[in-house]
Amino acid sequence: MIDLAIIGGGPAGLSAGLYATRGGVKNVVLFEKGMPGGQITGSSEIENYPGVKEILSGLDFMQPWQEQCFRFGLKHEMTQVERIEKKDNYFVIKQNDGREVQAKSVILATGGRPKKTGIKGEDVFWGKGVSTCATCDGFFYKNKEVVVLGGGDTALEEAIYLTKMCKKVYLIHRRDAFRAAPVTVEHAKNNEKIEFLTPYVVDEILGDNMGVTGVMVKNIETGEARKLDVPGIFIFVGYEVNNQVLKQEDGSMLCEVDEFGSIVVDLSMKTNVAGLFAAGDLRIQAPKQVVCAAGDGATAALQAIAYLDSHK
Repeated sequence: MIDLAIIGGGPAGLSAGLYATRGGVKNVVLFEKGMPGGQITGSSEIENYPGVKEILSGLDFMQPWQEQCFRFGLKHEMTQVERIEKKDNYFVIKQNDGREVQAKSVILATGGRPKKTGIKGEDVFWGKGVSTCATCDGFFYKNKEVVVLGGGDTALEEAIYLTKMCKKVYLIHRRDAFRAAPVTVEHAKNNEKIEFLTPYVVDEILGDNMGVTGVMVKNIETGEARKLDVPGIFIFVGYEVNNQVLKQEDGSMLCEVDEFGSIVVDLSMKTNVAGLFAAGDLRIQAPKQVVCAAGDGATAALQAIAYLDSHK
């Protein structure tokens, strides 16, 4: 039986592994179906991680994390976890190849992924002008015009945030009504830098070898087409957390989740199941920033150490 199983090898999982092994936990296994690094490895530029002055690609940024986090004895099991179950005072890690491993405690760090729209050009220019993170990429569009697609709280809040550095923000939504909170809609409508285009859809994202050069939009009531000459589009049409491993054979979830499937934790990253912790983008109210995920992982590891110590 292993002491601690960490599911997911992004910044949260790797940080958890580093703190757990360096903190004296002898048998810690990281389950990650590919090479560790996580979703951030797909980013073209990272320049807002504290202490790292170089602008690096996500792949280059995460490379030294692996070396550091495995230095203290963290083991990597390159396999996909299908389900986690709890029996008595231990957990059963069920893998998709039929193998099972028992663990005294578990940290879930499987992250999530922004929903894609399927718009023509989205995949071609993903990371080259198509973004899902205003905090990460907004600075690159200082004094430029950008498009925000979406009608929920995240879309409007990020549109407001982008006005701090962008010259103008076109907010595209297919309906006249918004899912966002009324106060958020009011703040956005009172922002002179935001132009609302409703009811509009994005037909195509245009670009060249350098990235996005424009966005074709269409009014779904009149059919009027319009080209917006912008170097970037931010897409906020939802987020899917990778919580499949929690689903039990009877369809229930191993621990408490909210209406979006995000894992409910307290400030210590504890779930409502003893010995089970969650860190990073799949927890409730996750800021979805690398530095925050790393902090979550460290917090979860310290709590797991305390849990293991109390159950010796």
